[in-house]
Amino acid sequence: MKTDNLKILTAFALASLPCLAFAQKADSTAAGLSEERMEVTPTDKVITNAQMAAVGRAQILDTYLSPEEYSGTEVRYISHTRRERQGRSWSRLLVHEGRFAYVSNRANNANEMAGSYRFSYGLIRSWQLLGDRLVLRAGAQADVYAGFLYNMRNGNNPAQAQMMLNAGPNLAATYRFRMLKKSCRVNYEVTAPVLGLTFSPNYGQSYYEIFSRGNYDHNLVPTTFVCSPSLSQMLTFDMALGRTTLRLGYLGDFRQQKVNNLKYHAWSNMLVIGIVRRFKVEKLKD
Repeated sequence: MKTDNLKILTAFALASLPCLAFAQKADSTAAGLSEERMEVTPTDKVITNAQMAAVGRAQILDTYLSPEEYSGTEVRYISHTRRERQGRSWSRLLVHEGRFAYVSNRANNANEMAGSYRFSYGLIRSWQLLGDRLVLRAGAQADVYAGFLYNMRNGNNPAQAQMMLNAGPNLAATYRFRMLKKSCRVNYEVTAPVLGLTFSPNYGQSYYEIFSRGNYDHNLVPTTFVCSPSLSQMLTFDMALGRTTLRLGYLGDFRQQKVNNLKYHAWSNMLVIGIVRRFKVEKLKD
């Protein structure tokens, strides 16, 4: 059963690659160019967009639904956009991410389905070192996260809603070099929420009580890195192929929290494949 699910979800991730290429079409104000061929002026805005599909292994625990950890296959679709002005140190980061996982318990007699959408917005400052071969970036990022977890075996409390708002640092580095006469990059990016707000039922509380009585049992819980120690990191390798850049890499997303006497974690280790394009928008006014 797990092997069949892995084949289906892997095929889904690979089938999304033509959509990645299609999503790179620019509007009439932007021209897609490789970094080496791009000529920019101080008034130009440069947009770097990566459309990525990821597939890998997920481990999920939610003690509101079950004391057992469930593991299985997860797929994601990620749109990662950086908007910057030529000659300026600050840039904006926008990330859209959709996720679906199908997991089973150790006895393989119960399954869970998980899905979520995450939007991130960041303000990032960059520093160029070694000429322009090494770029270091640091800034702040805010995340809005909404999702669900459904236990297909439970008759009572079969589902869990997930809503989170987090803020924390974003650190990244890019190293440029040439290999096989091609322009290449190695990128590393890491984020970790420091402060946030999360929705959670309390231990033994039903959703009927929440809907009928409201937030009487502290269902909106402020969080910090102490009760919600989480980390997301991505290491990728980019190689330019004409006007398009192919991306391969690794995504590690480790989210966990302990609030209202309940424990939750979702650990994901995934292979990433995608397409990166750079565009310039000329004479964009502030």
